[in-house]
Amino acid sequence: MRRFLLSLACLLPLTACAGPGPGLTGNDTGGIIPYANFSRPEAMAMARDHCARYGMLAKAVAVDAHYGGYYSFSCVIDRRQRY
Repeated sequence: MRRFLLSLACLLPLTACAGPGPGLTGNDTGGIIPYANFSRPEAMAMARDHCARYGMLAKAVAVDAHYGGYYSFSCVIDRRQRY
């Protein structure tokens, strides 16, 4: 039983290394969206919603326009906001 728990404890952190999911993957600096799953307007709407959670605006960076490629975007500070 001890050996099982030890091996489980060693393998559990590796589950975080699975990579991007089927939807948007990102953080407060930006992210990626799979090209094959979404149209450009859908991807930009997802990026806007994602960046809005951090009080930022979405800026399209690149489109890798083939199956397996990604829309990539950055979250930028909204200079129009007053503090």
